[in-house]
Amino acid sequence: MSQWKGLLNEFGDWLDLRGVDTPITLMEGNTPLVPAHYLSERLGAEVFLKIEGANPTGSFKDRGMTMAISKAKAAGAKTVICGSTGNTSAAAAAFAAKADMACVVLVPEGKIALGKLAQAIMYGAEVVQIRGNFDRALSLARELTQHIPITIVNSINPDRIEGQKTGAFELVDALGEAPDILAIPVGNAGNITAYWRGFTQYHTAGKATKLPKMWGFQAAGSAPIVLGHRVDDPETIATAIRIGNPASWAPALLAVDESHGAIRAVTDEEILSAWAWLAKTEGVFCEPASAATIAGLIKFGVPANSKVVCVLTGNGLKDPDTAVNSASAPIVLDASLESLLTHLSK
Repeated sequence: MSQWKGLLNEFGDWLDLRGVDTPITLMEGNTPLVPAHYLSERLGAEVFLKIEGANPTGSFKDRGMTMAISKAKAAGAKTVICGSTGNTSAAAAAFAAKADMACVVLVPEGKIALGKLAQAIMYGAEVVQIRGNFDRALSLARELTQHIPITIVNSINPDRIEGQKTGAFELVDALGEAPDILAIPVGNAGNITAYWRGFTQYHTAGKATKLPKMWGFQAAGSAPIVLGHRVDDPETIATAIRIGNPASWAPALLAVDESHGAIRAVTDEEILSAWAWLAKTEGVFCEPASAATIAGLIKFGVPANSKVVCVLTGNGLKDPDTAVNSASAPIVLDASLESLLTHLSK
């Protein structure tokens, strides 16, 4: 049995690795594809969960970051930067550390989940909280590249999209075919763009006989693509998709149009309900943004007997505060057998 070697080694023939002699890898990718029995029964379809929270830093961002950091390192970059709602900062910091590069992350003050902030700090990044939202953080990161020698590793960096398309390759390889529907959260819209690129590339090469419909889901308080205009003050409990002006807006719309798919909105209440339901039935704990896919499928339904893959983009431990605050407080009892027996016998 051979060990998984990381995305750039496993899918190198499908990626532009010119100039890269030694990939910067944490053995990312090869994440579980879990049959969702209860969700399948509820929807009348065959549903799978792509558990991207199993990546080394706990989110799908590792797919693009192994590519972006490897290319930046090969080009001689010493420092990378990103604006982030959290997951990008964690991935950038981890892969930069692996590459012996400096990393600067700009995050919105008070708008980043605690687990993600902790990661960026522990990986050694210079974390700067700005008094503004993600869109402003990204704008500043872009501007800084014009003034100092620093490489941006947000999804506006084309290498990020290239790395993230490997998720589609894994799905086709695992299922033997593309699914009928690919359901995915939409924040900065790079991931839906990347998956579509991967599916079309495999389809063109004859490794899949069909293409999926791309179904994206935004949070209602942060749904610029659904609304058709930027949202200046996006708000949602799902911090990973709290973005008012997606960088990959145009290619995401193209992916939806070409696949005959859709991008729709779900409320925070629907997200939280689906989030809790998924954990309690399927035993899968994802971050709130990931649960937007589950909420969307429950809300809008799917064609009977279709094969559906939900991309769960991040681990639930990324956002422990929301999990604890949204649940009932644990009961407190005296440390005695009698207390436990009395309580459990009710």
